[in-house]
Amino acid sequence: MNRPEEVGIGPVVALELNVTGMSCQGCVSKVRKMIQEKSPEAIVEGIPKEHKLRVISGLSLASIEVSVQDAGYQFLGILDSNEQAHSKESAKPKADADKVEPDEAEAKKITSERPDSSVNYQLSISGMTCASCVNTVQMALSSSEGVVSAEVNFANHTAQVVTKGSLDALIKAVDDTGYQASLIQDAEKSEEERGQRELTEYRYKCKASALGLGLGIPLMLYGVLGGNMMLSSLTDRIVWLLVGLLTLWIMVQAGKHYFRGAWKAFSTHQANMDMLIALGTGSAWFYSMLVVLMPDWFPQNTNHLYFEASVMIIGLINLGQALELRARRKTSKALHRLLDLRPKMATRVEGESESRINVSDIKVGDILRVRSGDKIPVDGEVLEGSSTVNESMLTGEAAPIEKITGSLLSAGTVNGQGSLLFNATRIGADTLLAQIITMVGKAQNSKPPISVLADKVSAIFVPSVIIIAILTALAWFNLGNESVFSYMLVTTISVLIIACPCALGLATPISTMIGVGKAAEYGGLIRNGDALQRASELTVVVLDKTGTITEGKPKVVEQWLADSSQKILVAQVVSALEARANHPLADALLQYCQKHLDGNDKTILDEFESLVGLGVKGNVQGKIFYLGNERLMQEKGIHLDITKDESQYSDATRAYLADEASLMAIYYIEDPIKKGVKAAISSFKKQGLKIVMLTGDNPETAASVAKNVGIEDYHAQLMPDDKLNWVKRLQEENEVVGMIGDGINDAPALAQADVGFAMGAGTDVAMESADITLIHNDLKGVADVIQISKATLRNIKQNLWGAFAYNTLGIPIAAGILFPFTGWLLSPVIAGAAMSLSSVTVVTNANRLRLFRVTRSDIQKTEEV
Repeated sequence: MNRPEEVGIGPVVALELNVTGMSCQGCVSKVRKMIQEKSPEAIVEGIPKEHKLRVISGLSLASIEVSVQDAGYQFLGILDSNEQAHSKESAKPKADADKVEPDEAEAKKITSERPDSSVNYQLSISGMTCASCVNTVQMALSSSEGVVSAEVNFANHTAQVVTKGSLDALIKAVDDTGYQASLIQDAEKSEEERGQRELTEYRYKCKASALGLGLGIPLMLYGVLGGNMMLSSLTDRIVWLLVGLLTLWIMVQAGKHYFRGAWKAFSTHQANMDMLIALGTGSAWFYSMLVVLMPDWFPQNTNHLYFEASVMIIGLINLGQALELRARRKTSKALHRLLDLRPKMATRVEGESESRINVSDIKVGDILRVRSGDKIPVDGEVLEGSSTVNESMLTGEAAPIEKITGSLLSAGTVNGQGSLLFNATRIGADTLLAQIITMVGKAQNSKPPISVLADKVSAIFVPSVIIIAILTALAWFNLGNESVFSYMLVTTISVLIIACPCALGLATPISTMIGVGKAAEYGGLIRNGDALQRASELTVVVLDKTGTITEGKPKVVEQWLADSSQKILVAQVVSALEARANHPLADALLQYCQKHLDGNDKTILDEFESLVGLGVKGNVQGKIFYLGNERLMQEKGIHLDITKDESQYSDATRAYLADEASLMAIYYIEDPIKKGVKAAISSFKKQGLKIVMLTGDNPETAASVAKNVGIEDYHAQLMPDDKLNWVKRLQEENEVVGMIGDGINDAPALAQADVGFAMGAGTDVAMESADITLIHNDLKGVADVIQISKATLRNIKQNLWGAFAYNTLGIPIAAGILFPFTGWLLSPVIAGAAMSLSSVTVVTNANRLRLFRVTRSDIQKTEEV
């Protein structure tokens, strides 16, 4: 056990630190363990992808730094917004608060020594053609000065970079490798530009394909139908010389981008798909021209011409990439739909006048009006009017939501029939819609852990293929017969062409983009690829009760009156007493009783006393009343014998009202179970997940709620630390745990869980603390997201298996392994077609996810009718 002076135990402070190297909540757990060895009561939470670590403890900053480094991660100081540590216990005497100053001074000192100005840049990358290009760009960015992390996405040609260096250094690093980078400043504009670039590229690929196939197909048909593809006379040489020159022109027109890419790769000492295509088609053309110009150099039976292979390969690869582009443009439709939600104009109200303005000109506090059918431009609070708002694109809920004075509005949702006047509370990047767009975009660009193997393979793939092609040529040179030169050429070209790693590079990012977008359609915001993959592996779902299973808003479900003629008097007395009370059920009683009163009907409370653990006592118009629990009634000698059948309210909390002589009323209060919870529990069970409910409520209420929704395993009267320990216990039993809570009270357990799900309208705290955020409060969304994550990982595995299997089988066949048994060699033209088809197959398979629909249990179907 460390002595306090050894670890720097002092006043409890909250610090937000910059820690790099963490990749998941498991890493956070490792750091937490090291810190809690010195201070068991320390609270440690982290957001690995953003390199944030929040520590609440009495440890000194130096001691925390040592713990982080002992856990194997890099400590980079305090985040800018936390240069001054804030005390966790603000109610402490000033003398205690003053003790924090040395820590603050130390924090400022370390911050100045280790300035943290990490910035997250999103770059658009152009020029990439395969997985090897992705690896080259990623290595260049990662090795740039100050870069903390870099992820490059081949599917949408973007890069996410966290760096302490400059933007210019990143762009230069990419340029030096032969590719181009530019900063994405506006998501919508970037998507439009990318769409336009892809459309232009698609049209160019179509033209290039038509040009290559336009000559290649006739030449191939000429050979297939019996035409002579060998030289037998001077006339043949002249004709084929003209054909060769025409082939060269078409190769330049339709394939110049491949040759340029190959030259850039060669000049920067890299290897990519363009190099394989250039080597393959260039070798076929060069060999054929040598045969035409100097036929005497070759044995008579090896002067076969391969001009059709050169143009056919270029034509087929261009066609395959055109089809791939066409399919790939559909992958980001979810993000496009979110971007399309953003309105361009709004109506601002200033006094008696109204004017149309750009949404970008709105300021916080502006008064805006939305009319029937208008999109709501920014987040706000209704000041006047009533209407219904369609929030389905943000929440997944089809039913319109009623909005009245005081209701909150979200940007991008659509107003119904009424007119609303509202106050702008959040604008620009602070709106819920903007946060969702940012989160979806970042998540689509991230990589799940399953992609690590593909990344490692792609890093050495192209050089390995070139080596295999050379070994193939040497093998045929030494083992071949009199047609050795033809066989060498055919097999080498086939190996180079069939092995292009396009499918490998597309296997993971395409499916990730669609899966994250599909989850967003169902109201689930997945933070990154790690969370996407981990959610598919869950074995246990842990639920909080209040606010997750129940609404968290107690309501009076029944009232019993000893004398119905006193209904108004009872309502007046309860309202007067509860207006001064502060217990959890006060609002429920107050809201219920005020429904039975005229708004102007007020009862004067002469005296008021709060009876701790019992209820309240008050003097109303000279008469004493008691409002509280059964124990209070027993102490005052009030008999509770009533004739009412209470069996249907056996689980309700009871509040009793009495005067000094007798019982006057009983209120039955329940926290209603949310609609859809039973369906969600049913869906979890159908997916084979174990369900555990953890609550701080009493055992009787917990048992009732658990029985009602179909949960067998539950634990009551738990503090936040108890919930955290339960999650740890499940993890020690090798369970993969998903924790569902509100993102605030359950923060420790959410951080500890393998996947944290936050409920509650996408609040800032929920988005920061959870791996997956549910925009709405429907538990069905969690079940939907888990289904989608499983479908996405299944799709990724199919793509990776297909890509690996294609290259594993294709390269040996192209090298001629079947020739000794069948006498058959793979044509370079067929190799080109197979290579293109593999990429199209991967993209098409990934796009099947767009058609995925979550399955509904019988209970869900019944609820939705």
